[in-house]
Order: sequence, then C-alpha cells, then structure tokens
Amino acid sequence: MGRSPTHPAELSSTRPARRRWHDHVVNLRFGIQLAPTVTELPQLRALARTADREGLDLLGIQDHPYAGGLADTFAVIATVLAETERLRVFPDVASLPLRGPAMLGKQAATLDLLSGGRFELALGAGAFWPAIAAMGGPTRTNPEALQALEEATRIIRAMWRPGTKAKVEGAHYSVTGVQSGPAPAHPVGIWFGSVGPKANVLTGRIADGWAAPIPHYLPYEKWQPTQAIISAAAIDAGRNPADITRMAQLVGTITDTPGPVTLRGETPIRTTAADWSRILVDLATESAFDTFVYWPESPTETQLRRWTTEVIPATRAHFA
Repeated sequence: MGRSPTHPAELSSTRPARRRWHDHVVNLRFGIQLAPTVTELPQLRALARTADREGLDLLGIQDHPYAGGLADTFAVIATVLAETERLRVFPDVASLPLRGPAMLGKQAATLDLLSGGRFELALGAGAFWPAIAAMGGPTRTNPEALQALEEATRIIRAMWRPGTKAKVEGAHYSVTGVQSGPAPAHPVGIWFGSVGPKANVLTGRIADGWAAPIPHYLPYEKWQPTQAIISAAAIDAGRNPADITRMAQLVGTITDTPGPVTLRGETPIRTTAADWSRILVDLATESAFDTFVYWPESPTETQLRRWTTEVIPATRAHFA
C-alpha cells in the first residue's frame, strides 16, 4: 500500500477560517480538465459526452490562445455545451490579457443562456507574457496584471446587469456607458486562478472562487497557506469565507497498483483509486477544498471512468 499523503496540517501551522465537515455539510463537486489539442478534438468531445453521462459536475478546458497546437477554448466550450445536457464547463483559466472583459462578459452570459445555466468563468491575470505580446496582447507587471483583473471583474459583472449602462473607468480597461446585457441564466461564478499573496488577497476580496493552479505553478505545500490568505481577506472584506468555491486541481494517473504519495512540490499523483480518494478526503476535511478537478496525464476513457466510478463514489461515501 502506498504511503498516506502528507497531512495538510503538516504544510502550515496557520489554520484558515474554513468550513468544517462536522459543522455542516458542503456539497462536493468533481470535474476533469482537458486540453483543446487540435489533433484530439474528436476525443475531447467524446470524453465530454462520457463525463456528462457519468454524472460529472465540471469540465475545464485549458486556454492558451497563443499555442498553435490548441484550438480556441471558447469555441470548444460552445461545442461541448451543445453536445451535453448537465455538465458545467469553464475555461481553465481564461487568458484575460487576450480577451477583452466586456466581450468576455457577453460571451459568458450567452454561453450560459444557450446551455441553460451550465457555464462558469475562471480567469487568469496573465502568464507567458512574451507569448501574449507576440499575439498582440499587452505585457504587464504583476501589480498591473492584478489591477487589470480587478477592473475586468467589475466590467464583466456590470455587463450582466441588463437595463443599465456599464461604466467602469480603469487604468487598463474601461467601459463608458455601454448598454449592459444579456444577463446569464444563472449566477455565473468568477473564479480566479491566483498564485501570489497579493493575488490571493484579491481572490478573497472579490472572487466567487479559487481555482488552485496545478502544482507546477503552486506546489502542494503552498495550498493551505494560500487558503488561509484567501479566507482572511474575505473576512476583512466582510465576506463569509465559506461562500468562496475552493477548487483543487490534481495532476496524475489512477493506477492499478499503489504508488508512493507525498503531496509536495509538483510530483504527479500516481496511485490507486483508493489512495486518490483518501487524498481528496484529506483535502476536503483539512484544507477546505470542496471541488476537485482531475488533470489526467493521459486523458483516456479508462482514466475518466476510474475517476467517475471509483474515486468519486469512494470520496462521497466518506461523507455520507
């Protein structure tokens, strides 16, 4: 049997204000992430339909517009939403510097209306600046990127209030009295894929959720301290930290045989479904995560079904 995952309490002595499972029940949600690789679009669409039939909650589609081998994320999302019935789909995460916020708000609302309320919006302040600049986008410092993210969030939300005129004046984005609308079919969540402390404070202050970046960008040992920052910022802003979605994104492979598991650095998780379930239970009970998105190293139907028929039921059963 593989070694038990590092207990989240070992990661930091700072305990965030958070939901505790013995206090009240919080619904868990589960998803999978897929890259819109041009040569694998038929497989992506088939996996999305399978995920929908299997009752999965979420599908995240990577957004790297500057990558020539990847298709446009929003076109893929529209197709997937048209071919599924209950699956919620979101960009994981949308590259804000290459997508104007007013149009992004209109796209999000339209996709939500067309799908009957099944679109969510995860935003990234920007990364890979040389590639963004090569595509005609801006180059921003970290403080500038955060300021732009806050301005964009205000604009997107303003665009979802039909019958008004959106007016937001910012250093990076502005709308000057444009007619708002349409409104989305449901309250679309705006989730930030934030990494640094200042970005995490902004997440706690204004975002509807935190889509924890994969460990390559934010190592596992930083997840719980980040949760503490987000929760403290929410409290400072007069918000209930429990109202903020907390999404753990986990890279790895669900194997037939046990493997060593230590949630440190960026090492992929490669172990059995039973071990995967224990990891999710620990993250839920000790680190306040309520949403889990699987990033399979090999996005196959076998991996998807192991996630939906083995890992998820075992995790849910723990909290039944």
